[in-house]
Amino acid sequence: MLSEDEAKNPELVFLPEKYEYSYDDFLTATPYERLYDLHGSPFLFQTAVLKMKARAKEVKFVGFMDMLKRFMEAQQSERRKNLVPNQTEFDGQAMELNCGIWESTDWGIYRETPMGGREYACAHPIMPVERLVNIDTDEVKVKLAYKRSGKDKKWLTTIVGKDVISTARSITALSSQGISVTSSTASTLVDYLNDMENLNYDLIPESKSIGRLGYIPGEGFSPYVDGLVFDGDASFKHLYDTIRSYGSITCWYDTIMECRRMSVTAKIMIAASFASPILSIVGALPFFVHLWGVDSGTGKTVALMAAASVWGNPALGSFVQTFNATQVGQERTAAFLNQLPLCIDELQLTKDSHGRSSFDVYQLAQGVGRARGKRTGGIEMTPTWSCCFLTTGESPIFGNSAGAGAVNRVIDIECTAGDAVIRDGQRISNALKQNYGFAGQIFVRKLYESNDMQEMVRQIYNENFKDLRQGDSTEKQAMAAAAILTADFFACMWIFEDEETILTVDEIARFLASNDSVSAGRRAYDWLCDWVAANVNHFYSGEFVPNCDVYGVLEGSRAYINRGVFNKAVSDAGFSSSATLSYLKSNCLIETKKKGYTKCKRLGGVLTECVVLTLASDDEYSEFDGNPL
Repeated sequence: MLSEDEAKNPELVFLPEKYEYSYDDFLTATPYERLYDLHGSPFLFQTAVLKMKARAKEVKFVGFMDMLKRFMEAQQSERRKNLVPNQTEFDGQAMELNCGIWESTDWGIYRETPMGGREYACAHPIMPVERLVNIDTDEVKVKLAYKRSGKDKKWLTTIVGKDVISTARSITALSSQGISVTSSTASTLVDYLNDMENLNYDLIPESKSIGRLGYIPGEGFSPYVDGLVFDGDASFKHLYDTIRSYGSITCWYDTIMECRRMSVTAKIMIAASFASPILSIVGALPFFVHLWGVDSGTGKTVALMAAASVWGNPALGSFVQTFNATQVGQERTAAFLNQLPLCIDELQLTKDSHGRSSFDVYQLAQGVGRARGKRTGGIEMTPTWSCCFLTTGESPIFGNSAGAGAVNRVIDIECTAGDAVIRDGQRISNALKQNYGFAGQIFVRKLYESNDMQEMVRQIYNENFKDLRQGDSTEKQAMAAAAILTADFFACMWIFEDEETILTVDEIARFLASNDSVSAGRRAYDWLCDWVAANVNHFYSGEFVPNCDVYGVLEGSRAYINRGVFNKAVSDAGFSSSATLSYLKSNCLIETKKKGYTKCKRLGGVLTECVVLTLASDDEYSEFDGNPL
C-alpha cells in the first residue's frame, strides 16, 4: 500500500526506470494494490498500468491485465458494501431515490469503471417514478420522469413497457421523445434504470392502469375511476383526454333538450349514444346509426356532435372522428373506446375516383378485430369491442349489393332539407363545444350501481325487443332499436327527468328495414327485373330479332337469360351469382330442371343453358312500393 507521502504525491510511486517485480510478485496482491491506489487519477493510473504491463512481459507473466481487472472489480465490490447509500440529486425531482454506485446529477448520470474511467448512462436527469400494472393484461409498465436541457428545463414523463427498458436494442426508441440514448450508451442506461428500480422497489409507488375505456369488473367505468392511470398507446392519449366534463351542465342540458324536441332523428342519435354501454349488459350486437342526405344544412353533423357531447368534447378531431382512417386504425379505435360510441363524420371521405365507398360495415359490426402476428412470434391480443357506431355522410353506408348482414346492422336514416334533423346548427354546435361530458358519467354510474339495476335494464330491453318483433323488422334491427329505446328510457329517468319525450316503438319502427329490404336475394331479384327492362333490345321477343349481343329470350312474364350473361351481370352488380340463384329457386322465382338452376332454350337456333326468370307483375311491384329498398 502507499505511504502517507505517496498518497499525497502519487508521482512518487514511479521508479525512475521501471518496476522490479518478479514473476512470483505478480501472483500476490502487492502490484495490484499499488495500481488500485492510483485509479482516482486516470492519467497516472494508465501510465502505471503500461509500466507494470511491460514488467510483466519481461518476467514472462501471462494474464496480467486479466488479473488486474479481477482485482479492481473485487476492490470496487468491497468498497460498495461500506458506502453510505448514494442518493439522486436532481433539481425538482419528484422523489429521492437510492442510486447505488451511480452518480446522479443534473449534468449527467455515470458510474466509475473498474479501470478508473467513467461510463455515462444519460446526459440529463432520468428516473423511474411509478410502476403501473395493467388490469386487463397484468403487463407491468414504468413511468419515467426526465428533464431535458433547455431554458425551462421542465420535468416530463413517459410510460414504457418493461420490455422496452430491459434491452439495449429496444431502449433506443426513447430517443424519439428527446431522451439522450444512443446505441453506444443504451446498455449502460438499461443497467442504470434496472438498478434504480431494484434498489428502490418498495419506494416507487405502484398503481393500477388501463389501456382502454369501458367497464372494468371490480373497479368501475374507465375513465371515471379515481387513481386509475392510462398506459395505452400514446396515439390514443388525446382521445382519452377528450372524455371529460367541461362548461355548464345546465347549458348542456338545455341545448340537448332543445335538440330532442326538434326531430325524432336527433332523439334517436342522442339515445344511441347512451345505448353503447348497454349493449354488453343486454347481450346485443354492435350496430350503426347512419344519417345521410345530399342536401347541406340538414344538421347531420350537429346531431352527431350532440350525441358525442354526452361523453366528451364533440369538436371534429376530438371525440368525433372522420372516415379518413385505415381499417386497422378504425379497429383499434373501436377496441380502445370499447363500450363508448365511435362517432365518425363524412362517409364520402372513403370514396374512390369512381364514387364507390371502400368502407365495410362488417369490419366493425362484428365486434372483433383481425388476428395479427407479432414480429417476435405468436399473435397479438385480438381486439374486441361492444359499442355502437354513429356515422354521417352524403349517401347510405352500404350499397344495393351489400349482404343482408351489413344491412341488418345499420339503422339508415335519410335527412332532407325539408325535414332538418337540427335547426340553427351554428348556435347549437357552439353551445355543445362549450358544454359537454356530464351525462355519460352520470349514466354509467347509475347503470353499474347494482346487479338489480342491470337486471331492470335487461327486462326493459326484452320488452322493447318483443314489441319491435311484432312488426316486419328483422331480429338484428329489432335488437339495435330495442337498445336505443332502453337507453332513451333510462336517460329520461336519470338525466333528463322528462317522461313526455321518451322515444316510442312507433317513432323508431319507421326507420327499421323490413325482412324483404334486408334480404340480398330480394334486392338482387329486383335489380334483375330492372336489368331485363333496361336491356330489352338484347332479347328475342315475338318477331323482334336483336341486332346486337344476344342475352336471351322474352316470353310473356318469363325471361330466358343465357347462364354466362346472367353470371357476369349479377357479379358486376356486386351480388353473388350462386347465392342469388339459390334465393330465386327457393322462392320459386326461376324455373329449373331437377336439381339444377337452368333450363335449355334455343337462342338463334342454338341450344343454350338459360336461367328462366319469372318477372314481377304489376301487382307484385305495387306490393313493395312502401318498402325502401
